[in-house]
Amino acid sequence: MKFNVSGKALQTQLLAVSKVINSKNALSILDNFLFEIKEDKLYITGSDQENVVRAELEIMESDSDGSIAVSAKRMLDIMKEVNNQALTFIIDENTMEIDIKFLNGHFNFKGISHEEYPRPAAMEPDSITFPLPVTTVLKGIENTLFGASTETIRPILTGILWDIHNDDITFVTTDTHKLVRYINRECVPATEVKFTMPPKPANILKSILSKEDETVILTLDSKSATFKFGSYTLSCRFIKGVYPNYERVIPADNPFILTVDRVTMLNAMRRVALSASMASNLVRFNIQPDEVLLSSQDLDYGTFADERVACEYSGNTMTIGFNATYMIELLSNLKSETVTINLSDPSRPGIFKPEQQPEKEDILMLLMPMQVIDY
Repeated sequence: MKFNVSGKALQTQLLAVSKVINSKNALSILDNFLFEIKEDKLYITGSDQENVVRAELEIMESDSDGSIAVSAKRMLDIMKEVNNQALTFIIDENTMEIDIKFLNGHFNFKGISHEEYPRPAAMEPDSITFPLPVTTVLKGIENTLFGASTETIRPILTGILWDIHNDDITFVTTDTHKLVRYINRECVPATEVKFTMPPKPANILKSILSKEDETVILTLDSKSATFKFGSYTLSCRFIKGVYPNYERVIPADNPFILTVDRVTMLNAMRRVALSASMASNLVRFNIQPDEVLLSSQDLDYGTFADERVACEYSGNTMTIGFNATYMIELLSNLKSETVTINLSDPSRPGIFKPEQQPEKEDILMLLMPMQVIDY
């Protein structure tokens, strides 16, 4: 096999595909890219057994079709050093010898037979396919991924629930302390299905999706999803298990409404959190009609801090405690200038929302309260 290719274009595709390859693999063959040449196109595949990323690239002067596995590390190292030069690949499928020529030199090394590379399972016959706007997928992941659990004790909570309805898609994450629900009505899937996407493919999808791509073609069966967009295809297996009933966790009636400038509250939280107990990260909220008094204390180190934040509040005055780290996370990921916090009493969760919801979107974040200790 022989073909010419742009070094810059090849490096871009290799970097994208490499995101799926683990630093340590149970199967050594997965340390490699699979190169497949078909009709003047190079298809590059990377896999960790659970997830597969495939990229395609136009090549020139290809003399035949064929396949070979190539060391991912070696290829990435080479691409760093040849800059944006045009490259010529000469591959001997009998000896597995690979020769890469550039302007003033060449690299020569051995590849591996493509037959050793595992092939992804075919989609089930009853799979369903429908298009999604790129913005729907990007916003769904960006608005919720931070809320997923990082603890592997309950794997189902480490992923993003895609709850697809006839006229919207709801994305949900939770770690039992906080819950994030994002509803997008940009598309009409005209089907009802649920699946839980692992965090790794969600991060890969987020990093390689381009807003220049208008549509993602999503194909689902009972075990996996395939996303096709631009020159990429990503396939992932679902996390096994039943996702908790998130709707039951969200209070139906939190009548007291606190309205506050998001950035002002966020900056105040960051300052007050510096004196919070390292064990609990507790910050007390003493809520009055026109201000919130934030306070924290660490008895072990003899530290104390408080700060007043102007607000609008309709409801009973109360003192409620929240974990500073989680609160800062929520406020950092809400993009509106002003946020509302719906409350009921100090023992029930707070509901955080942007004061003005984006068009065709609904963002809700829930934070469980903490027991308030009197100073």
